[in-house]
Amino acid sequence: MASDRELDVVLWGATGYAGRLVADYLATSPTAEGLRWAIAGRDRSKLERVRAELGRAVPILVGDAADPASLDAIARRTRVVGTTVGPYAKYGSELVAACVRAGTHSCDLTGEVPWIRRMIDAHDEAARASGARIVHCCGFDSIPSDLGTWMMHQAMRERGKQLARVDAFFGETSGGFSGGTFASMFGLIDEARRDPATRRLLGDPYALGGSGPDRGDQRGVRWEPRLGRWTAPFLMAAINSRIVRRSNAVLGAPYGREFRYTESMSMPGGVKGLVAATGMTAALGGFVAATQVPPLRKVLERRLPAPGEGPSPEQRAAGHFVVRLIAEATDGTRLDGRVADRRDPGYGSTAVMFSEAAICLARDPLTGPGGVLTPASAMGDALLGRLRAGLTFAVDDARN
Repeated sequence: MASDRELDVVLWGATGYAGRLVADYLATSPTAEGLRWAIAGRDRSKLERVRAELGRAVPILVGDAADPASLDAIARRTRVVGTTVGPYAKYGSELVAACVRAGTHSCDLTGEVPWIRRMIDAHDEAARASGARIVHCCGFDSIPSDLGTWMMHQAMRERGKQLARVDAFFGETSGGFSGGTFASMFGLIDEARRDPATRRLLGDPYALGGSGPDRGDQRGVRWEPRLGRWTAPFLMAAINSRIVRRSNAVLGAPYGREFRYTESMSMPGGVKGLVAATGMTAALGGFVAATQVPPLRKVLERRLPAPGEGPSPEQRAAGHFVVRLIAEATDGTRLDGRVADRRDPGYGSTAVMFSEAAICLARDPLTGPGGVLTPASAMGDALLGRLRAGLTFAVDDARN
């Protein structure tokens, strides 16, 4: 990539709910000091209001997600485009193509497996040629899972061990959803209902690359003896697990070719935990079923946040998350890890993760080729080091 680009980072979608939080972070975080960044979107007047609220003289760039020429012009001016505009299947494809053509890195917040698969098929080879790092899933989906697994691999390697499996348990999580998240979710459900190929892809644990022994995501309630807790299916496992497995594939299988990865939601032990896990499992199934019945779908859409809406500042401040990681080596050695933050996972913490990913792509001396990548395969230790300044990424001592 040319080193004399005018800008380091362009934030595409700064007027949206998630984009506004990222803009606030870039405007105030010490890690962004000296960063040459701009805000971009299709409505100049809205962007000017954001700039006024930020109190920063950041440049404004105007383009349209459906206008390749305008996106080409933006991509050529910067080292990185960070986009918070979803659903990405609707608004993200032309921007990825523009970044690939310009040799410009990009990062996003997608959780849409079929769209990522299309981007891999359409652009991975060209991105390798241009040097563009196209990095999907740079928020709560899927950095705790992806970099958490990378962290456990590194910890095993430091002890002379070969990683064999990681099991991630999402527990003690409190946070809200935005209207944009639900719009993406509804779009994915609708695509799967219409297209048998999409349904098959969503059911493939290696949909984004790689191969191995994993056969699918947890569907029911299970007892986890290593934690002494009940577990339930985790909604985001369908994207996070595919990203972890793609990281292993892109990096040449450092976790091993028989590596296994699972995700679930952990509940307390005892009867209360069993009831909670059973209720969560039923609720997830009921939500998906309701989205496919038109009258119930309309009720959901009326009651859920609309695009551009999301948790209040008070709700974000009260949010938090803890992810427990149990890693096992081929010789049976076990390591326990933890990824945690005292912010709302989907927005407060995601704004930090996404912003630091964009800064990392722009500033850090990364090695490795371009391509359609993951956080771990594109940034690895560099991003992990950045995030440890504000989030918890910790590994306990080994035990047998």
